[in-house]
Amino acid sequence: MVTEAAAGSIEPTRRETARALGSAMIGNWFELFDFIIYGYFAAQIGHAMFPEADTVTIILSSFATYGVGFVMRPVGGVVLGHFGDLYGRKSALVFTMLLMAGATGATGLIPSYATIGIAAPILLVLCRLLQGFAAGGEWGGATTFLVEYAPPHRRGFYGALQQLSTSVAILSALGTSLLLNALLTEQQMIDWGWRIPFLLGFLVAPVGFYLRRSVRETPRYRAAREDRSASPIREVIAHHRGAVANVFGVAIIWCVAGYTFGAFLISYATELLHIERGTVLLAITAGTLVNLAVIPLAGHLSDRFGRKPFLVASAAGFLLLVFPLFHAMATFQASWTIYATAITAGVLSGLYSGCAPTFLCELLPTRVRYSALSVGYNGAVMFFGGFAPFIATLLIQQTGALAAPAFYVMSAAALTLFFLLRLKAPDQATALDR
Repeated sequence: MVTEAAAGSIEPTRRETARALGSAMIGNWFELFDFIIYGYFAAQIGHAMFPEADTVTIILSSFATYGVGFVMRPVGGVVLGHFGDLYGRKSALVFTMLLMAGATGATGLIPSYATIGIAAPILLVLCRLLQGFAAGGEWGGATTFLVEYAPPHRRGFYGALQQLSTSVAILSALGTSLLLNALLTEQQMIDWGWRIPFLLGFLVAPVGFYLRRSVRETPRYRAAREDRSASPIREVIAHHRGAVANVFGVAIIWCVAGYTFGAFLISYATELLHIERGTVLLAITAGTLVNLAVIPLAGHLSDRFGRKPFLVASAAGFLLLVFPLFHAMATFQASWTIYATAITAGVLSGLYSGCAPTFLCELLPTRVRYSALSVGYNGAVMFFGGFAPFIATLLIQQTGALAAPAFYVMSAAALTLFFLLRLKAPDQATALDR
């Protein structure tokens, strides 16, 4: 049990808090940029790394490799979450950054299929597996780190900053894609242009490493040091399976919506609706900017009005609106439908992202928070989020209906609503004192 007195006795200074927030957000931005950039160059990577085939098959192959990275996320969550609860959040986060930087940079160095044949996709898969392992420890660690540094009346806002840095990573990936597609021809992008953002991973890593190494451990973890679990993962399995299941359920629509309206929407609109790539990227950029504005506002309001109402409203919004949005895109195949979809998704995802990180942390005790959060969230990412682009594309291929991906998102929203409506929201004032 972490008492307010124990936590208060080692409360950080403003300077320590600012450094902690900066290290968590910059590190999270770097790692998520490295992990999601693949989705924004999936079509070019597919043409470079796989044998020639029809467009849908190439996209399927590329997104299958994209999804493979998510298979390793729960493994990374188990190993690094266990390490983070046992030895501290900071050490685990430093390791995730170094591993992600190495795997990302190596991806940019893999020769094409035309050069080394089947070895190209094999090496690509290996790099994605390492990225997935690192990402599995990053999300839970960064979220736990920020929320445990927050004062009780600002936890929602601090937790929202984690997702704010994630959206900045998405915006950075979009900007990189826009810039490279504007400067290079389509063939140049396939030949070598897609490699540039991956190689940047080598350059940014030292900055993030320095920031994370120089920050102190969270006050909550230091206060609970004597109470830490001897075997966090074993304790999670033995005593907190229900809480992990709740984390998993709450995260389903969050993951599906993020990867459907992010990575998948670009290939969907450009390859299947034949809308100019620059227009699609601008539309998704507009949606991401809206998302950036909504996230901190939702986090701030959740400290006053509670987190659950915003989560329920967001999941219900996806359930009701996603089919009309996909139907409009498939029917009109016009740029305005992409803007409408991206902006609507930006608002709904912003409501969810602004509240969910803190809400999930408040479901778990300090001694196993990193482990349980990582296992539950990354399980949802693996089963529902990582393969969302692949499943959405497969639905179109099997049904011939361009609006078919909507049903996957609607199913995810319904599942999450089931979990949310049966889940009692924790007391925000005392939730982290366990």
